This record gives sequence, C-alpha cells and structure tokens, in this order.
Amino acid sequence: MSERKTTDESGPLLGPADVRELAAALGVRPTKQRGQNFVIDANTVRRIVKTADVRPDDVVVEVGPGLGSLTLALLEVADRVTAVEIDDVLAAALPATVEARLPERADRFALVHQDALHVTELPGPAPTALVANLPYNVAVPVLLHMLERFPTIERTLVMVQAEVADRLAAGPGNKVYGVPSVKANWYAEVKRAGAIGRNVFWPAPNVESGLVSLVRRAEPLPSRVSRQEVFAVVDAAFAQRRKTLRAALAGWAGSAQAAEAALVAAGVSPQARGESLTIESFIAIAEHKVPAADQEAPR
Repeated sequence: MSERKTTDESGPLLGPADVRELAAALGVRPTKQRGQNFVIDANTVRRIVKTADVRPDDVVVEVGPGLGSLTLALLEVADRVTAVEIDDVLAAALPATVEARLPERADRFALVHQDALHVTELPGPAPTALVANLPYNVAVPVLLHMLERFPTIERTLVMVQAEVADRLAAGPGNKVYGVPSVKANWYAEVKRAGAIGRNVFWPAPNVESGLVSLVRRAEPLPSRVSRQEVFAVVDAAFAQRRKTLRAALAGWAGSAQAAEAALVAAGVSPQARGESLTIESFIAIAEHKVPAADQEAPR
C-alpha cells in the first residue's frame, strides 16, 4: 500500500510506484477535464521547492495538490502548508497521506476542499508563498485570483503548460505578450524559472511544462485609478489586438475620439497596439479616460 513510509531515495515523498498504487487504491484516474497530471518524481518536486525559495518560516498555499507529491515536499521545508483541492476523492485522501508519510509534520498541514477560484479566505496564518502545479485550463484565472485575494503572498512559483509560462513571462513587443502578461505584471515581477520534462508526470502530458516565478512588488504600482479600471483597458486593448489602440479602445472610452484623447494625454500613440505597452502605460491610459459626461457630443 502506497501510504507506507518508504526507505528509498525519495524518503517520505511519492515515487512512481507510490503514485500509481495510491491512485489505484482510491479508484482515481487522472482526467483531462481537470487537467490532472500527477508528478511522480521526488527530485522534481524538491527542485520546485528549492526554485520557489521556500523558507522554514513560510506559510505556503498550494492549489491542486492531487495525490500530494508536491505537498509532502513543501511540508519538509515550510512552516505550514494549506492545500486547496476541488476533487472530492483527492481532498478526502490527502490528510491521510500526509499523516502516513510525514506524521511529524501533519499538524502543520491544512486542507481546503473548494474550487480555488472561489476561495476568499484560508485557515491559519496568512500565506507568504504560493507554489502549485496548475492545470493548464484554469492556470491564469487561478493565479490572478490568488494574487488579488491574498496580498500577503510575496513569492509565487507555478508549474504550467510551457505555452502559458511563455505568455505569463512575456514582455512588451513579444508576440505572445497579452492579457496574462500585463495583469501578472500588475502584481509582480515575472520571469521564466525553468522547464519540466514530460516524463516526470503520470500520465505524461502531450505538452511541455514550465516554471514561472512571480515576486510581488514591494510597493504597488502608483495609480490614481483602481485595478479594475486598469484591467478594463487591458481587456479592451487585447480583445482586438490587431487594431490600433484608437480603434480597440473606442468602446471602452465611449468613442474613437475619446480613446485618442486618453491615449495622447497618457503619452501613447493612438496608432500603437496593446502588445507594445507596459503595465505603466495601461495605468496612464486608464487615468486619462474622459468621463462620458465631459465628452463632446458628435456633430
């Protein structure tokens, strides 16, 4: 039974046989619907914990712990770990796995059985780090929700599909720079932090995976308008990314003329496109939106 303590090089962590045995005992078959690919390599999860710079005083939140591969590696190092799991069977089994394999740390573990997109509070001390293997289909919404909801998270390391990792870490001018890139930059300094091969997962995915590091800005970006107002500009700019900003932002501003006025006031060319702008430029545009009541009626 895979809940036994192991004596091999993985120690209390889950190896390939452990993962398969535990899944079989639970009647779990990884589903594409939830993007489930379980990590089966102890060296990989330890590498993730090291790359995440998890410290002995950290309170780590993990999203989508699955069978507990990364959870156990985090518990070896962090002060506390809170795992957020949506799957009924996996959520029910995880505390027993922790108790069986790391009994001395079991009191440092908490489980939240909920959809991460709906989590608004966590038990225990406020989280200082987020480390997760995120399903590709919800990776960006979950990441942005957690960063917005829990401002005490200072460091984040997520494992996502390589394409998503590239998008998150892209800078202005890059062809994959878009909404995820800009919104992640609102919260943090973002960079690629490594690649993960397919053979460390069960089942092996059809795509490569990548690590993305996000270190929250020590001071929020200066802005006279709210995050929601800035993100509305970002969404509008990339909804029609082939159009110039004068045209793409016409609906947001009320008219093409009003969009041009806001762009010029922000120091941005009305002929530019969203993919060339920094988060600071989007903030400036949002700050210079002309209220509808102050716009001249068309003649």
